[in-house]
Amino acid sequence: MKHADFHIGLEFVGSAGFRWRCTDVGTRTILAIPLDCKDPLWYQGPPYIAKEKVFDEHEIKRCHLTETDAITAAVREHKTSGHPGYPSEVVAHMLKARHQDKGGRYPHEGVLRFDRCRPDGEILHPYAGRKEGDAWVVELYLPFLNTYDEMAELDFIALPIASASDIRARADLR
Repeated sequence: MKHADFHIGLEFVGSAGFRWRCTDVGTRTILAIPLDCKDPLWYQGPPYIAKEKVFDEHEIKRCHLTETDAITAAVREHKTSGHPGYPSEVVAHMLKARHQDKGGRYPHEGVLRFDRCRPDGEILHPYAGRKEGDAWVVELYLPFLNTYDEMAELDFIALPIASASDIRARADLR
């Protein structure tokens, strides 16, 4: 969807397949509440009892009006992106690492939202962070190499966010 598609009261499907209702439209974001309760009292507002979530421009692009639209987009992306995906054992490893307290919970969740692209074109998927001395290290999975790596947090966030064309270009190198 596009930002212009949203209006207060619009119900839509988010990237994980959950239903949401738009509660506010900002300049480049929208706010929405999850439609996960049976009792309509949760949806009275504003202010809302249900917690509002901010959808930024990246999340807005992954929203759809219907479940059929969401499924169609997922199938199209799977066929065209070239991304190799994540084997189940890799997902298990990433989840375990993300939820371990190794020197305290990683405080910069936004760093883990976006894959980055190294200068050599390799795609880096961040999945956890850990403290080393006074600095943070980002733990990475390299999906095209099916291997793990790590990088200083500041070095990682200095890299550009991986785009769909970066992923396609890396897939074409296989």
